[in-house]
Amino acid sequence: MVGIGTKLTLEDFLALPDGDVYYELVDGQAVPKMSPKFFHSSLQGALCLLIHGWCKGRGRVLPEWAVLLKRQGKDWAPVPDLTYISYERLPKSWRRNEACPAIPELVIEIISPDQTMKEFEEKAKDYLAAGVLRVWVVDPEAILIRSFFPDGSSQVYTDNMPIVDELLPGLELTTRLIFEEAELID
Repeated sequence: MVGIGTKLTLEDFLALPDGDVYYELVDGQAVPKMSPKFFHSSLQGALCLLIHGWCKGRGRVLPEWAVLLKRQGKDWAPVPDLTYISYERLPKSWRRNEACPAIPELVIEIISPDQTMKEFEEKAKDYLAAGVLRVWVVDPEAILIRSFFPDGSSQVYTDNMPIVDELLPGLELTTRLIFEEAELID
């Protein structure tokens, strides 16, 4: 059990026992992640399935995998809803039961009912400042995906607008396709 106000080192955090609650390390604190609900879980599964088909032989896409980063000069271990990392950044031969030790190309976060896009705009800035190349924030209520770029810009994708990104060549997705795969729209 993590005591309130307990300051943790990265090593302390990584040594926490597995349990029913996922935590992120933020400013030395173990911060619990929200428990996913139906929309969140459905979208996470659909995105994982769709991106996995594209990334075979290129890299790996995994749900709820802690990533070791720096945030404002401090150790940060967020747990994105999905992480894509190429074999160029983390070789296919890497097989350890631990947090992702390299900076991924893409992280995807799905907004839960008690969260806001504004919160994720700030988190996206932190991811990008840490070296992540793309951050997608999926809004189940608005049925949209917002992609954040290192230059500070962002792009909103809705309906059948193709999600085209030079970072992910050949990936053919639309917001509609993702939400249909998640069975959240017809």
